[in-house]
Amino acid sequence: KKVLETVCHNCGKIKALDTEERRQALKSRDSRTKFERIWRLSKPRLICEPSPPTDDDNPKASKLPDHGGCGNVQPMLRKKGLSLEATFKKGKTEDDEDQGNETVRVYARRALQILNLITDETLEMMGLNKDYARPEWFILQALPVPPPAVRPSVSPDGSGTGARSEDDLTFKLTDIVRANQSVTRCDVDGTAEHIKND
Repeated sequence: KKVLETVCHNCGKIKALDTEERRQALKSRDSRTKFERIWRLSKPRLICEPSPPTDDDNPKASKLPDHGGCGNVQPMLRKKGLSLEATFKKGKTEDDEDQGNETVRVYARRALQILNLITDETLEMMGLNKDYARPEWFILQALPVPPPAVRPSVSPDGSGTGARSEDDLTFKLTDIVRANQSVTRCDVDGTAEHIKND
């Protein structure tokens, strides 16, 4: 969650502006401290600041901090149970009426896309090791599990004699296999995304 709050969801850059506070945070030798300080500076930023427009008539424009972002609105992330929700603040209408907020659930696939945008230089600035702690590795993409036919049956009383049955893990594995087959079938049939997510 903290990594997703630190980087832009569209370009993968750190949201914190290039200020003296950020420069001090980047000088931290302890990677935990560096990440914590960068996160605290990035979390309240609700827009990825774009580069200022180049103006030949204004010499002071070149002295403005160049963030180099994409200019997109960033969400506030909230953990709800085991899932993440992104709340985007909408702007005001012409009548100065507040349009409210739009809340979207952040699925693992979207989180993985965001984490894949982070460059090695950005990881270094955040205090993460690009060789041993890439954020996209935080999301499991493959889970090696023996097939149900290979899993041994167990005896309920533990003695090894008597009736044998499947354990709870085998039943759960069967449920997962069925769910994966259902998702694959939905992909082939071209089912809507919100139905696949359920």
